[in-house]
Amino acid sequence: MTEKSLSDLLTNDSRAEIDRWVAKYPADQKQSAVMAALRIAQDQNGGHLTTELMDAVAEYLQMDPIAVYEVATFYSMYEMKPVGRHKICVCTNISCMLCGSEKIVKHLQDKLGVGFGEVTSDGRFSLKEVECLGACVGAPMFQIGEHYYEHLTPEKVDKILDELE
Repeated sequence: MTEKSLSDLLTNDSRAEIDRWVAKYPADQKQSAVMAALRIAQDQNGGHLTTELMDAVAEYLQMDPIAVYEVATFYSMYEMKPVGRHKICVCTNISCMLCGSEKIVKHLQDKLGVGFGEVTSDGRFSLKEVECLGACVGAPMFQIGEHYYEHLTPEKVDKILDELE
């Protein structure tokens, strides 16, 4: 019986996509693809990372696991527990706060019945507080998937959420 390696936890498609990122860096700097590799592993796993997947990324990129954990826990785009199909990342930094993000957060929490870091009972939505999404001119704002929604009002939030599958 052959022993499986941790990197076998990554699908063939995931490894191929990671390889495309690795190819962008000098051969002796493959660990530079760690952020992309974590995103790919997270996407493969339905939106969150596990210790085993982070270990698989470490093995695949020939890195110490702790170095991968440091990246995964530092950046807000990585999740360590399951998230909803639609992860709502609400900016609460100074520009958004001054423009009413507290009202948007309260509306979302009341509407969805969850707080930050929680998932709705149907698994449809999760709510995450983020520091800055770089869209201060459109404050208050949030991100769902790859889409930014700016100049939010409670009514606009309701319309956005109703239009999601």
